[in-house]
Amino acid sequence: MLWPIKQKYGQKISWADLFILAGNVALENSGFRTFGFGAGREDVWEPDLDVNWGDEKAWLTHRHPEALAKAPLGATEMGLIYVNPEGPDHSGEPLSAAAAIRATFGNMGMNDEETVALIAGGHTLGKTHGAAAASHVGADPEAAPIEAQGLGWASSYGSGVGADAITSGLEVVWTQTPTQWSNYFFENLFKYEWVQTRSPAGAIQFEAVDAPDIIPDPFDPSKKRKPTMLVTDLTLRFDPEFEKISRRFLNDPQAFNEAFARAWFKLTHRDMGPKARYIGPEVPKEDLIWQDPLPQPLYQPTQEDIINLKAAIAASGLSISEMVSVAWASASTFRGGDKRGGANGARLALAPQRDWDVNAVAARVLPILEELQKTTNKASLADIIVLAGVVGIEQAAAAAGVSISVPFAPGRVDARQDQTDIEMFSLLEPIADGFRNYRARLDVSTTESLLIDKAQQLTLTAPEMTVLVGGMRVLGTNFDGSQNGVFTDRPGVLSTDFFANLLDMRYEWKPTDDSNELFEGRDRLTGEVKYTATRADLVFGSNSVLRALAEVYACSDAHEKFVKDFVAAWVKVMNLDRFDLL
Repeated sequence: MLWPIKQKYGQKISWADLFILAGNVALENSGFRTFGFGAGREDVWEPDLDVNWGDEKAWLTHRHPEALAKAPLGATEMGLIYVNPEGPDHSGEPLSAAAAIRATFGNMGMNDEETVALIAGGHTLGKTHGAAAASHVGADPEAAPIEAQGLGWASSYGSGVGADAITSGLEVVWTQTPTQWSNYFFENLFKYEWVQTRSPAGAIQFEAVDAPDIIPDPFDPSKKRKPTMLVTDLTLRFDPEFEKISRRFLNDPQAFNEAFARAWFKLTHRDMGPKARYIGPEVPKEDLIWQDPLPQPLYQPTQEDIINLKAAIAASGLSISEMVSVAWASASTFRGGDKRGGANGARLALAPQRDWDVNAVAARVLPILEELQKTTNKASLADIIVLAGVVGIEQAAAAAGVSISVPFAPGRVDARQDQTDIEMFSLLEPIADGFRNYRARLDVSTTESLLIDKAQQLTLTAPEMTVLVGGMRVLGTNFDGSQNGVFTDRPGVLSTDFFANLLDMRYEWKPTDDSNELFEGRDRLTGEVKYTATRADLVFGSNSVLRALAEVYACSDAHEKFVKDFVAAWVKVMNLDRFDLL
């Protein structure tokens, strides 16, 4: 239905923007006043193959909320967007769904008020479709016959549309005015008593037993029906905390309208990153805490200022390892999926990032850089942190006999603590960062998989990931200062030693215990332990793709290429959140 619009406007609007704009228009046509709209979403022209959909093998496999809270997964059941509307495992129990709802919406950054507003607002309009059993529904678009031309889910029941439509299998109309905005959802929720029933398709839902037939039939104006609700709708009445919010919205429709408008805007713009990326005349002027707002720049350092700052950093007494480590700690929080994190804002100096175990280096290094920033007053702390990495890498390259200038683009700013949502930024704390040989939990995937996941978050290619790990190991940037993966006798020198020694056949690798997480590399002749390594190190010798890349840098003539490639990948990470440079 949207294709004629997309066809007409072509490249003037992306499909991604059109989807969200259509939702806003639908709300506005119902009489609702939306909070705003920001364009700027990009279309992806091939499916994501690196998304972790979970370990489940069957559709609708249930995930317990406790497991959901620990794992980086959103839906409570495999194949569903949010939660099972019939309750966990089709329980039919409204209270049993509360934990699942909180876990799922919490993983989307929503609190209880936003959760109630989104559920109620979404169910103020429209209906679900469950005219008959799901066995009538045909193949999905990809599995449909070629002559279907991209159309799927064809139904064999009746006409297959309108009164005969089948989607979820639930047959629910929540309000008396399903095409007009109202407060009927809450009025009906609390006014009537609800009994469990079944849709024509056999799905569990609830009906208002003591209500008159007040809901208009969507397809026959001469008919009416009783109000109906999903199992998870009743959770908003029977869960004590949700119930408090729902009653407040019942008695204050304007508060509900405002809460839904803001929550809808957050839901539809959450993955766009900072407000600076929004485009269009309907972008709200208000800065919202979940947008990770930044202040206006205070500094415009000149080239002379940058030269002087680099000299001051070099004279500060910080080691190459410390300078490179603090820059990585600041920038590596970036997530390509939602454009959050990164070095801009210097939030490494704020709670909660300053206290993360993986950022132990911050306690030693930040006081020195903060004092330097105050003394010079020529650049933001965010710029100085990144500049410290520049100094460290240039020193390490020089020690390896390569003279190189690491590109640096000033212009970062320093966020305040009140511009930083501690709870939401806590979600950026890595459970693993293989670039720093860090892993906090052993119950989520394998170490090498988590390294690749981290690289994917940083939008890195396999070659970029490879060169960064190899370089950071010889620069001694492990989060705890360990020697794992430091395959060199000259730490602090930007050399190819990591690759050369990893692929050296003189060494035999064996796990140190049954966990198979830590390994010793022993000389095959003497049995002497030469190196220790984690799975994030040895994967570059065991995986065929990564080994091929490691071999490139292990060659005797690869040193200059290695340094140049390392610098290019490093600068990419440092600038991931510099949307002003695009």
